[in-house]
Amino acid sequence: MNWNWSPFGRHFEQPSGILELMQDLGEAMAGGDPELCMLGGGNPAPIPALQQRFREAWQDLGADAGRVNAVLGEYDTPQGSPRFLEALADFLNERYGWGITPAHIGICNGSQCAFFYLFNLLGGGGRKIVLPLSPEYIGYADQGMQPGLFRSVHGRLEETGPHRFKYRIDFDRLQLGEGDAAIAVSRPTNPTGNVVTDAEVQQLSALAQAHGIPLLLDNAYGAPFPGILFRDIQPIWEPHIVLSMSLSKLGLPGTRTGIIVADPELIRMLASVHAVAGLASGNIGQALVEPMLRSGELEQLCQQEIRPFYEQRSVRAAELWQQALGESVPWMRHEAEGSMFHWLRFPGLPGGTRELYERLKARKVLVIPGDPFFYGLEERPAEADECIRVHTAMDPERVERGIGIIAEVLREMYQAS
Repeated sequence: MNWNWSPFGRHFEQPSGILELMQDLGEAMAGGDPELCMLGGGNPAPIPALQQRFREAWQDLGADAGRVNAVLGEYDTPQGSPRFLEALADFLNERYGWGITPAHIGICNGSQCAFFYLFNLLGGGGRKIVLPLSPEYIGYADQGMQPGLFRSVHGRLEETGPHRFKYRIDFDRLQLGEGDAAIAVSRPTNPTGNVVTDAEVQQLSALAQAHGIPLLLDNAYGAPFPGILFRDIQPIWEPHIVLSMSLSKLGLPGTRTGIIVADPELIRMLASVHAVAGLASGNIGQALVEPMLRSGELEQLCQQEIRPFYEQRSVRAAELWQQALGESVPWMRHEAEGSMFHWLRFPGLPGGTRELYERLKARKVLVIPGDPFFYGLEERPAEADECIRVHTAMDPERVERGIGIIAEVLREMYQAS
């Protein structure tokens, strides 16, 4: 049949970075190759203490017939589970004194879904979502239902040591205008592991407030949970800030539980959209985590299990990069301040990272090429074809083997040029 797609359909007919990523990773994982070094994707690492605790929580839930019936046999409201909303509001008020209520919190089927709603509620029709620190999360790039939704500002590259650098927000270039509808930034930043400082967040907040637009903070890896942060930060919320959180990186990606903290008017709008698009949110993740929120156990697990696990894996990977690459090729690694990724740049890489990606895939090593993370820019920077994102927190033996193969292939590419 010759399908005649609507403009909405034609949008999704086009290639997208996130679709290519998920298809490639899914096909690779479905193959079950024991030799595959899966250093792409964003799946949380299996942390034994978390896995055990979630199994116990699942058993506790299953032993309570009333809770089982409520979770599996009833719809929650489009805004989310009232018990979970109350528990989270109490938790955030106790820790940070934000003075919010359950009306300030909404649940969507994953934060990816939440940002799709947010971006299209706020932007489009010539109204721009401003990304102040490019490169930025690949999953945003194709979420606009109209072209040209994003306007990105390239980060200012600052060398921080031998083979190390960090992107800083270039506030001199971050100029807002009448067509700008919101500022959005991930913290920690996916893909680089950058953690925007408290001072930078305050400056972004003041800039957004001065222009009467919201600041969207994507907190999928940040505080208070899952807490994959290797530096201390202060979580911030104000009425003009839209803060997202997720249960995915706790180790519950399959529950698809995204959380938005925002002004009640925006939460009501999100619930309205979610009711039309999805009827109600999945409630299993909310039911599992709600008792842990009330007891304080969730925060304890983040501090004592999640942060040390990912920080140790990141430190070990940094050592492996130095051992494998040394001075044999030009390379730089972004400061790893959070998340589960390392962002590597190879200046002047012959053939670019797309060729590197294909060569590595042939050697059974999967990484993510950097070019899809650079979107919404007036000019494409040189490092768009020189960077890769590498997941450093998976099986240590495969990470070590994968980094060794990456180093071998890089030397081959540079030497052949």
